[in-house]
Amino acid sequence: MSVNELRIAPEAAASRVVITDLLPPSLELERQILGDLAELEACQAASEDDLSDSIAEADAVMVYHTIRITEKTIRKLKKCRLIVRCGVGFDNVDHAFARERGIPVANVPDYGTEEVADSAIGLMLAMTRGINRLNSRLRNGVEPWSYTPVTPLHRLRGRQFSVVGLGRIGTAAAMRAKALGMQVSFYDPYKADGYDKALGLRRVETLEELLETTAVLSMHCPLTVETKAMIGEKTIGQMPRGAYLVNTARGGVVDTRAIPDAIASGQLAGAGLDVLEQEPPAADDPLLIAWRDPNHPAYDRVILNSHTAFYSEEGLLDMRRKGTETCRRALLGLPLRNIVNGVIVGG
Repeated sequence: MSVNELRIAPEAAASRVVITDLLPPSLELERQILGDLAELEACQAASEDDLSDSIAEADAVMVYHTIRITEKTIRKLKKCRLIVRCGVGFDNVDHAFARERGIPVANVPDYGTEEVADSAIGLMLAMTRGINRLNSRLRNGVEPWSYTPVTPLHRLRGRQFSVVGLGRIGTAAAMRAKALGMQVSFYDPYKADGYDKALGLRRVETLEELLETTAVLSMHCPLTVETKAMIGEKTIGQMPRGAYLVNTARGGVVDTRAIPDAIASGQLAGAGLDVLEQEPPAADDPLLIAWRDPNHPAYDRVILNSHTAFYSEEGLLDMRRKGTETCRRALLGLPLRNIVNGVIVGG
């Protein structure tokens, strides 16, 4: 057994559950839920290649967000009844190939709704109120002790908060922005009619219509073929000059290569990003270079976080508990919830 693996086995365990990554300090919670049913194997895998061959015998696999599970691993699974992505986004699991193999893939869509929505609003406020920029410039001693370094700032009340993707988190962020007195519009072609009426929001039919009047654009959509690089040079150019961009969804929905020039030109007044397409980004990433350069406007107009918007101690426990409970349902042959690839079993 590798030093990066931990196994906890109940007496006469009939099943095996493999946790691929993001090993918590203790598996006590998982053991409380699964200890009477399964042996637990936790791998502190940094990549798919770090997974041991024993994953082939897994009855259920729990995946967090630090690695990708591709056809390479899924082909090895001999008797797997479930792959659960312990989080909202599931683009790091080849769920289409899992469907071909008859393996259901589930996610945990509700564990961090409050945390991610709070983070989106926090990023917005840090930029639109000049908080981040003032802190940065005052620390470096390059500006007077005054409000003037961030002029002009504008009142948020009455300005448009634009949401792409009105799911659980998008809705939570929209309602927070509405509580601040902002006018909230959303674009989501898959959302059933009537949500706009129930929530008091404005629905638009095209992305272009959403962008043309936005003050703050907040991304809350999944990463799909349709949404990949949805926001880039062209779409940023369709926003009013001086708008702000927030992304707490998936890194791939924004082409971040367009951000440094948009910041430098003033087209974007700021960008707050919790997620990037490659995490951590490469040292030669254009956005990273601009963000680290004190002579580039992105230095104090771009906020980067390390994919942490989901995190709170309570949210982390919810994520672990709900993912583990989904495994328990699979092992007991019970109907599964939150299946994302159309494979329905149990019941």
